Amino acid sequence: MTKPSLPDLLHAAVAAVGGVERPGQVTMAEAVAEAIDDNSHLLVQAGTGTGKSLGYLVPALAQGERVVVATATLALQRQLVERDLPRTVDALHPQLRRRPEFAMLKGRSNYLCLHRLHEGVPQDEEEGLFDPFEAAAPTSKLGQDLLRLRDWADETETGDRDDLTPGVSDRAWAQVSVASRECLGASKCAYGAECFAEAARERAKLAEVVVTNHALLAIDAIEGAPVLPQHEVLIVDEAHELVSRVTGVATGELTPGQVNRAVKRAAKLVDEKIADQLQTAAEGFERLMELALPGRLEEIPEDLGYALMALRDASRNVISALGSTRDKSVQDEDAVRKQALASVETVHGVAERITQGSEYDVVWYERHEPRGGAAYRYSGASLRVAPLSVSGLLREKLFADRSVVLTSATLKLGGDFNGVGASLGLAPEGTQGDELPVWKGIDVGSPFDYPKQGIMYVAKHLAKPARDGDRKDMLDELTELIQAAGGRTLGLFSSMRAAQLAAEELRTRIPEFPVLLQGEDTLGELIKNFAADPQTCLFGTLSLWQGVDVPGPSCQLVVMDKIPFPRPDDPLMSARQKAVEEAGGNGFMAVAATHAALLMAQGAGRLVRATGDRGVVAVLDPRLATARYGSYLKASMPDFWYTTDRNQVRRSLAAIDAASKAAEA
Repeated sequence: MTKPSLPDLLHAAVAAVGGVERPGQVTMAEAVAEAIDDNSHLLVQAGTGTGKSLGYLVPALAQGERVVVATATLALQRQLVERDLPRTVDALHPQLRRRPEFAMLKGRSNYLCLHRLHEGVPQDEEEGLFDPFEAAAPTSKLGQDLLRLRDWADETETGDRDDLTPGVSDRAWAQVSVASRECLGASKCAYGAECFAEAARERAKLAEVVVTNHALLAIDAIEGAPVLPQHEVLIVDEAHELVSRVTGVATGELTPGQVNRAVKRAAKLVDEKIADQLQTAAEGFERLMELALPGRLEEIPEDLGYALMALRDASRNVISALGSTRDKSVQDEDAVRKQALASVETVHGVAERITQGSEYDVVWYERHEPRGGAAYRYSGASLRVAPLSVSGLLREKLFADRSVVLTSATLKLGGDFNGVGASLGLAPEGTQGDELPVWKGIDVGSPFDYPKQGIMYVAKHLAKPARDGDRKDMLDELTELIQAAGGRTLGLFSSMRAAQLAAEELRTRIPEFPVLLQGEDTLGELIKNFAADPQTCLFGTLSLWQGVDVPGPSCQLVVMDKIPFPRPDDPLMSARQKAVEEAGGNGFMAVAATHAALLMAQGAGRLVRATGDRGVVAVLDPRLATARYGSYLKASMPDFWYTTDRNQVRRSLAAIDAASKAAEA
């Protein structure tokens, strides 16, 4: 039997999902197949509307080896497992003569824990909820959520939190789930045979395609204990997010509240002297944290060093003693011990990591706004440690022993893939070397005609934004643009404070155009309401730059208040910038400009989501037109028609608005 051709397979899959075959999709599928055959690596930039999911799924399914697909967002995971994969497998079955199995795998805390559900949470004394099901009044929101979770446990096949609709609060879910460190393990747990997380792992072991998330991929790479099944091909979708997700997983944190919880959990399980030692160390750490000022610690101050060594030594003694203690008053001792051990091990691990003082780590204090009364007095301060770079880790763990395909609508910054490649630990494209992963980058374009569908407008006449300065001229410009557009505006702001100020001001100035503000409702509800009413505007910060997909007339103006460089006092970003400069590179371009380019490319991509979309991306920061780095940032964004003429833009917006109103009428 002859092997089915890739174009035939792709054609069948596209027809099955009701799509239209795109030239870029065909190019992408061929490049993915070639990378898998050569056991090499590929970076693919595929614009919105290319159909990139099928561009990698079809060649991956055709080659017959085990594939892991890792994505950043829940929405894409669901789309793959509920829509794209079932239809593609059905469509390819007649030609492949096999029906590849697929499965979704997430971290353990995403699954309902039957032990927690039936035995209750080992509770900390100050919380007083020894049985949350009894103590939470059935009339309270928490009580209702818990009762609903109990009923759901009897009918769910997956135990996956995302299959529960409507969802429940994080507080309710915490009562019925465990982190992997707190899990008893299937062999020791009375409910091990029915465990949802174990069942998901078993399904993943048998599947040819496993869909997971970047965080689980990072845990698999960093922690050494394999979480994902062995695989020959790794596909990373939404790959522009990978470095920040891996950094997040590799970041450690200590807070007074977290240390105090560890003390309380361990107190019943070890003798008084050992418990007191940890209590004393915790009190010393808490006193220091009350005085902590935000910012990077290039050297660990002496008093903090002593406090961390005391925590490290005391928690190590608790860990050694936890194994042998028996306290007859403790119910469900295995679960209580496991929870205590997880808490104390985390404290020990972070304290030891910071006291060891690796030159490859960045340490800083962070302060958060207190969320309320005296109970939260110390919630505001944390001590954090993160890797200076994850590129070495990714090069070593990601690109060894398998073919890796990374894809996104934004991987090509400033005209090439080398910036993103460097952040992933890859040498510049084409560099030869024994230990260097072989890779290539391709841009398969977009089905959209960007110069005809959109305008890139830079408000060159505005004053340069100063940090925390009054931007009355920017608000005047924004008001006029929204009026010309008839609402229909997605406002992307570089800080939450800027978004709030703009929303307050515009609600007063132009009340006829409602302004929705991130944080005032769930993101899903805000986007739904924004899409439903063309006159409405939606303002917000980081997650809106990447997470909004509103085709059609409700989003015809995307505004960026300023170039989203990292804050100058961001400890991790400034440390990374300094490290590049000390190595002889351009730290600003490698770190700050790359960060801004990625966000601006993502933000500008919110405008055109379908072939009929028209509109304007307005950047209210003159530096895009005047600064030397402006051309690098512009080269990273879609190729819209470019102008700095404010009158031209107002006329264009008014014409687009009039056309939309005519179509709506």
